[in-house]
Amino acid sequence: MTTQQNGLSDAFHVYDTTLRDGAQGEGMALTVADKLAIAKHLDDLGVGFIEGGWPGALPKDTEFFARAQTELNLRHAQLVAFGSTRKAESRASEDPQVLALRDSGAGTICLVAKSHVGHVERALRTTLAENLEMITDTVTFLRAEGRRVFVDCEHFFDGYHLDPIYAVEVVRTAAAAGADVVVLCDTNGGMLPSQVNRVVSEVLAATGARLGIHCQDDTGCAVANTIAAVEAGVTHVQCVANGYGERTGNANLATVVANLELKLGIQCLPPGKLKELSRVSHAIAEIANMTPRHHLPYVGMSAFAHKAGLHASAIKVDPDLYQHIDPTLVGNDMRMLISEMAGRASVELKGKELGHDLAANPTALANVVEKVKNLEARGYSFEAADGSFDLLIREELEPENSRVFELESWRVIVDRDAAGEVRTEATVKLHASGKRFVATGEGNGPVNALDMALRQGLEQVYPDLARLELVDFKVRILEGAHGTGAVVRVLVETSDGETEWDTVGVHENIIEASWQALADGVTYGLLRTAGLPLG
Repeated sequence: MTTQQNGLSDAFHVYDTTLRDGAQGEGMALTVADKLAIAKHLDDLGVGFIEGGWPGALPKDTEFFARAQTELNLRHAQLVAFGSTRKAESRASEDPQVLALRDSGAGTICLVAKSHVGHVERALRTTLAENLEMITDTVTFLRAEGRRVFVDCEHFFDGYHLDPIYAVEVVRTAAAAGADVVVLCDTNGGMLPSQVNRVVSEVLAATGARLGIHCQDDTGCAVANTIAAVEAGVTHVQCVANGYGERTGNANLATVVANLELKLGIQCLPPGKLKELSRVSHAIAEIANMTPRHHLPYVGMSAFAHKAGLHASAIKVDPDLYQHIDPTLVGNDMRMLISEMAGRASVELKGKELGHDLAANPTALANVVEKVKNLEARGYSFEAADGSFDLLIREELEPENSRVFELESWRVIVDRDAAGEVRTEATVKLHASGKRFVATGEGNGPVNALDMALRQGLEQVYPDLARLELVDFKVRILEGAHGTGAVVRVLVETSDGETEWDTVGVHENIIEASWQALADGVTYGLLRTAGLPLG
């Protein structure tokens, strides 16, 4: 086989193991439907191989491979079944788990084999010679059945340190039996880049085999170790989306691929697919029900976010002065963060990002900068509340168009009876479109009740309000005060079904802080969806 389905040369492999190794991470609980959905995203990205799991050992993985035959129409990737070599003192042709690999429907099989003498003798409880025979027999059998075979040498680097002669013999044996790639695994994740580079170079010189690399992140070096291995000669990298995996995780797929393509010039994905990295990273996080990691290199929301005024001043002249790549190359974007550190350049660039030209109004720009600094000193945080920052600019530029209603008053009543049942009722008095509204709402708490009352009052004027939904609510106690009298900051995330925005409120009273954030969220949403001016 000389080419992969995605049209790339077979000279370099990107092998994803999110569905198996990544699924072993704490907090990961992928259903078969989840795994199928993730596989489709990985295929859209254009990886060469998707390891689907261990059929025959895990019922969920057996089901995945069965369903994949009819539910997955892979355009770029090849599906891989993972399993182990046959058991000691048996035959591969009669081993149920080896037969399950053959029958999985996967054209490629990845076998895990022991390459550490201690694991062979104490975990497998067999001889070193028998372990080599297990590798030979299993690879030979699967090759004869028409399968492409990769061999993962588990604990290779630790095993090489203990007994390099035997570890190298495992590699030679797998390659001689017909394994297309022999993967050196840093299973315990304890290696450093210099060590990986040295060992890979020595093994490559000693065996001439095609080598791959699989790194855990226990030293925080999984990506660096993977790159070091590539520089030493490996042509097959095993990675996991978002760095998921057991303990501290695995080499992050997006970081490895972006480094290889943008820094080393090694084409890993089909042309044009690199810009899908951010989208796929976020989509997989959503399917896995894992909070996206904002600080991931290349694809995280904070990867190209700038906060310091000094940075912003330089970026205003040339974004490349404080960015190592153009973020659009990986499907990301530059963001300006607004805080007490913000100078005129930060506010001007962030305003431009939101659609406001503050450069043409230096007085307004200076006023917004001053307001930001004063509000942040009181506990506000605009770097995570673009909606509230947008409204702050609107109030400065167009005060007559910055508010869709005026609050006269709000009141919340909470009753708890002897049986422990709690009822919450809120009343709001509002002015909108020249009319006064008094509305009451009931909810499962003060904020929910205020939300319901606000909607009942405003939907009479703004029917599009029905499209808006509060999707997240966070409360943080700020430093400088203690106990129930502390100042709190509330962040609210609102959605119109297509996009989301965040707004902020700060007060000693948690309900007032919540009202501020809620009111801003509704106001910003109506400015977006009700056909009102957008600046």
